[in-house]
Amino acid sequence: MSQQANIDSLTTILGQTFGLYVQTHGYHWNVEGPQFRQLHALFEEQYQNLWEALDEIAERIRCLGAYAPGTLSQLMALAGDTPAGAQSAEAMVEALIAAHGELAEQLREAIATAQEVGDEVSAGMLTDRLEWHEKEIWMMKASRA
Repeated sequence: MSQQANIDSLTTILGQTFGLYVQTHGYHWNVEGPQFRQLHALFEEQYQNLWEALDEIAERIRCLGAYAPGTLSQLMALAGDTPAGAQSAEAMVEALIAAHGELAEQLREAIATAQEVGDEVSAGMLTDRLEWHEKEIWMMKASRA
C-alpha cells in the first residue's frame, strides 16, 4: 500500500462527505410535516458538522503533500450517486441513514489504508468521523421507533 493510495482514499472520503453535505442541506431546506422542527434542526446540525469535516479532510490531504479537489465538478465526481431530492420526511431520514451507512463503510476502508501506510493522524481523524456517522445513524434510527 502506498501513500498515494492513502491520499486517494482521503480524497474519496472528501468527495463523499461533500455529497452527503449537499444532500443533508437540501433536506434541511425542504423537510416538512409533523416532525418539521425536530428534523429541520437535526439536518442543520448534521450539515454543519459535515461542512467542518470537509475543511479538516482537505487540510489533511494538503498535509500529505497533495492538492485537495477544489472545484464543484471535482467534488461532485467524487460524491458518488446523485442523492435523492426532496421527499417525505420519513424517506429523507431513511435516505440519510443509508448515506451515512455507505460513508461509514468507506471510512472503515480508508482507516485500514491509513493504518497500512503508518499514517496514524489520518487514521485517527477518520476514526473520529466514523464515530460521528455511527452515532448519527443510531440517533436517526432511534427517532423513528
